[in-house]
Amino acid sequence: MKTIQQLRQIYEQIKVPKDAALLEFEGVEGKDVYNCSIPFESGGKTYILGRVEKRNEWASSVSKLFEKKDDGKWHKVNEFDPLPIEDPFCVQINGEIVVGGTHVLKERGLVKTYYGYFYRGKDIFSLRYFTTGPEYMKDIRLVQLPEGRIGVFSRPRSDEIKEKYGSESLVGFTVLNSLDELDSDSINAAKYIDGLFCKDEWGGVNQAFYLGDGLVGAIGHQGYRYFNEAGEHAVYLNMAYVFNINTRELLEKKVIGQRSDYPESSYKVPGLKDCAFTSGIVFRKDGRAELYSGLGDTSEGKIVIENPFRVEMAMAQ
Repeated sequence: MKTIQQLRQIYEQIKVPKDAALLEFEGVEGKDVYNCSIPFESGGKTYILGRVEKRNEWASSVSKLFEKKDDGKWHKVNEFDPLPIEDPFCVQINGEIVVGGTHVLKERGLVKTYYGYFYRGKDIFSLRYFTTGPEYMKDIRLVQLPEGRIGVFSRPRSDEIKEKYGSESLVGFTVLNSLDELDSDSINAAKYIDGLFCKDEWGGVNQAFYLGDGLVGAIGHQGYRYFNEAGEHAVYLNMAYVFNINTRELLEKKVIGQRSDYPESSYKVPGLKDCAFTSGIVFRKDGRAELYSGLGDTSEGKIVIENPFRVEMAMAQ
């Protein structure tokens, strides 16, 4: 199994990202917006959910809704009540919009615990909370499967996992029959996927697509640490995976983006200057894809890349 550093070296020899840009947000009064959902349509308008936080605060986020206007900027929607989650995602499941993210509980200013919170509704303005994920688990993601079934990616991370498996986190996958089955127990029951992480690596799935013939394409993030005279640095890379849900084989794993592909911007602390926390991709009519990513825990960027699942999608047609 290749390490993430080796996969990064391969990517740097072939990468051709284009049209890099930072997203501009209005109505946040100087606060940062980052680690967003991908853009999505609801009621004929284009929206994005973004994590909003003061630069000098940690784990004190809410997720707000922004609408893309004719000026190309994302304007805060005042009619939308902020959600008490960070790192939001939005996906269509069986005719409903499902929104999720990490809800953090603090005590005396320190993080006490966190859970995944999930909301559903016929559109973005009719969301209602419906379930909670396992304690201490972020980056739970859903994917629509044939016949109304739902694929669920989990992401357990703990000292016990690192001691047993070497990596700092794992990713599991399970299939449910409906959203009504989504809860802490069903997510915890997801069986682990082999081959995602090497020693001291971590990561998770941020978005997934059913490609056909039992194949799921996943867009995710993968990280590792390095140390130098300036201290500890966390590297987050944009990833793409292809997973066979029938055989449970990981068929492909590759880097599709890194922090240096995006425009320069600030970072929350120096140790996060090489952090690109993946939001996901939007397929384009020209066959390529827009890749969105949080940057340095302060901003959101996008680049244009080749469709990472083009071969699998063509074979499934």
